[in-house]
Amino acid sequence: MFCMAVLALKLTGHANGVSQLHGEVSRKMWKNVWPDLPEEHLPLTSITNGVHNKTWLSREMARLLIRYLGTRWLEDPTDASVWRRVSRIPDGELWRTHKHGREHLVDYARKRLKEQLCQVGATAKEIAVADEVLDPDILTIGFARRFATYKRGTLLLHDVERLARIVNEQAKPVQIVFAGKAHPADHQGKELIRQIVQLSHQERFRHRIVFLEDYDMSVARHLVQGVDVWLNTPLRPLEASGTSGMKVAFNGGLNMSVLDGWWCEGYRGNNGWAIGKGEVYDDLEYQNEVESRAIYDLLEKEIVPLFYDRGSDGIPRGWIACMKHRCSRSARPSAPIGWCSSTRKPSTLPPSSSGRN
Repeated sequence: MFCMAVLALKLTGHANGVSQLHGEVSRKMWKNVWPDLPEEHLPLTSITNGVHNKTWLSREMARLLIRYLGTRWLEDPTDASVWRRVSRIPDGELWRTHKHGREHLVDYARKRLKEQLCQVGATAKEIAVADEVLDPDILTIGFARRFATYKRGTLLLHDVERLARIVNEQAKPVQIVFAGKAHPADHQGKELIRQIVQLSHQERFRHRIVFLEDYDMSVARHLVQGVDVWLNTPLRPLEASGTSGMKVAFNGGLNMSVLDGWWCEGYRGNNGWAIGKGEVYDDLEYQNEVESRAIYDLLEKEIVPLFYDRGSDGIPRGWIACMKHRCSRSARPSAPIGWCSSTRKPSTLPPSSSGRN
């Protein structure tokens, strides 16, 4: 049978997956194209995707980096010696800069939510509630992407009662901001969004869970610049690379992700959290059960305690140490994953295209 993909593989001068794991999966998928070659010798390599730092980095964080790292990182983000200087940034300044991003996100989410409510004809009382959702001072988790079913956008909702206890813990609360779109013909993806929106309307989640509609670059920028933790829950090994978590990294956010796509290479044990150990089960329901429990365990036993473990000055130094590991040499021997240089002449600061960016 004629296949365009096989035609491309046979005629191209170079073919690659977009992460190391994707390269491995691709070689297994297409090994029959080269039946005489052992799998490890197939002409299918891997080049891990990256993101354009100046598009997604907040202006406040860019100024902080320039102050302590100079401008070399704008010209060559792969220079590891530059990123070692992250340790020089005072914890207090780094925390205040990141906190401003969270404050901007909360303000933006409230405004966006009010617009959504107005569009559906909500009452004045319902619209007024939007001014009270979220809190700029509490641990904020972000989940925003295309709502394909394999990305499992509702995995965090697997045990609603346990989730309610986590987000409403009086001394150490948590809030979650969802955003994204499903393909118009993907009814299963749209059903996942409906479940999240319906849950966010429950009284116990009304101030702790928000779904932002009409996902675009403006929403994405505010999210990656303001969240403390970026959640990624694909069904391994279906995520080719996934780059949203990279956009969070250089804004001071930490990743909590299944070991799939780029996170297999990016995770170092001290720069975020891995959901599971890369296990793949034949039973999808069992896989969802195991990994949803792992998320709750990480939140209750590691993430939430670390975020709220503050010194007398109110600064979570353990958390900040993880933030710095995201960019320092200890996070990766060569260069921080996700930082890619631009072919354009470097500017002093990232562009401003959505108000504060």
